[in-house]
Amino acid sequence: MNPAWVWIEDAVVLAVHDEQLAEHGGAAGTRDAGLLASALARPQQLAAYGEPPPGVHALAAAYAYGIARNHPFIDGNKRTAFVCAELFLVLNGWRLTASDADCVTRMLALAAGDLDEAAFAAWLRAGSLECRP
Repeated sequence: MNPAWVWIEDAVVLAVHDEQLAEHGGAAGTRDAGLLASALARPQQLAAYGEPPPGVHALAAAYAYGIARNHPFIDGNKRTAFVCAELFLVLNGWRLTASDADCVTRMLALAAGDLDEAAFAAWLRAGSLECRP
């Protein structure tokens, strides 16, 4: 595992979820804490055992896929999933440049199973810029 990755803490994911509900509405609460833990472990497991070693976009996609598909919250799963993917990119020196409309379309497709995790990672790669100093 790359020791340089900056991971998103569980408490931050919960805060992101709360913020999304406060801004856009929805029912509060975690539907299944085990599914949330599984979703948040997904990128770290990929980093530890993925062959070839995954890049930042694959790990960001793993956050999005895990949260959106596990559906651990009562409401706000897709919103939280997308913000966490974008946050992971930012924490690791990247900035998403895709349009809002494209972001919504891709996230809905990922959540519905119409876009797989690898394709979402490729889309993130194509729509982001490295921002390291």
